[in-house]
Amino acid sequence: MTVLGLWRWSLGSISVASVITPQAEAFYWAAITFSQTLGTALGDWIADDTGLGYDGGALVFAFGLAVLAVLYFSTTISRVFLFWTAFILTRPLGATVGDFLDKPVSEGGLALSRPIASAVIAVFIIGCLLLLPQRAGQHPGRSEVAS
Repeated sequence: MTVLGLWRWSLGSISVASVITPQAEAFYWAAITFSQTLGTALGDWIADDTGLGYDGGALVFAFGLAVLAVLYFSTTISRVFLFWTAFILTRPLGATVGDFLDKPVSEGGLALSRPIASAVIAVFIIGCLLLLPQRAGQHPGRSEVAS
């Protein structure tokens, strides 16, 4: 949140569409790096130290994402805010789901090997891409719609 706050304060926008300068790109990558690292740590903490386990931790973050989806479709809350909130929540979700798939059964996981766990996640992602509608975006530096 600090990186996003500094980015907004420095450049006036944290929209991904505004990442067209080296300074904005530096803030973007700093936000990605911090959210990845801290999100993984948060996922591990929720799963390990709260007693929820990997499946319970994944449900907490999936519920948070579901709430954001409802907010997206039913309110006019800033889409940029919702994007970054969802982006941040996907990090601990990924950590807990990954751990759930490959940790030993004795630790609350499914004991799948890393390659099989990765394949399960890849199939899920590809399925989502095929089943969920995608919309073309527009790059801020171009006037035509991306194809």
